[in-house]
Amino acid sequence: MRESVIYQDILQEGALSIVMRQLRRQVGTVPPAQLLKIQALDSTQLDDLPEALLDFSGLTDLEAWLAQNQG
Repeated sequence: MRESVIYQDILQEGALSIVMRQLRRQVGTVPPAQLLKIQALDSTQLDDLPEALLDFSGLTDLEAWLAQNQG
């Protein structure tokens, strides 16, 4: 079951939800352009983002991280 596409999609959606809540708390409202980039992250990048955002002080840090980590 863990290998199923549906299961992986559910995990991805849950991770995305948590990351978005953390980002809103850390940097405020996330603009639509950055939201689309976050939604396009693969699972490894999405796993890396919560750790990176601990060091963010504003939206420019998010933008820089996305620019560096977009494949």
